[in-house]
Amino acid sequence: MSKKIRYAIVGLGHIAQTAVLPVFKHAENSELAALVSGNPEKHRELSERYRVKAHGYDDLENALEKEKVDAVYIATPNILHREHTERAARAGVHVLCEKPMATTQDDCEAMIREAK
Repeated sequence: MSKKIRYAIVGLGHIAQTAVLPVFKHAENSELAALVSGNPEKHRELSERYRVKAHGYDDLENALEKEKVDAVYIATPNILHREHTERAARAGVHVLCEKPMATTQDDCEAMIREAK
């Protein structure tokens, strides 16, 4: 079996908790490597539930490196998609972003440029 893809989930709101995090229980080629949020209560609760370390938004790049993350799933509020996508892309990890990609065309184009 090949190496599993290590994911960080950035944003721990409703979408992350109901549609993203639960799928890792049955994932064959992926594993949850880190949680990233701005909410300390969610850090504690979800870190314990999924047995993975939680980090703050300010620590995103360090978390990606420390936890050896291959890809991020951006599930933050839409207005934060550009910031978190660009930061993850600069850190050299693959990015999957919840829809809508961003709130403006300019933000979408900037995200694409950074990912290239």
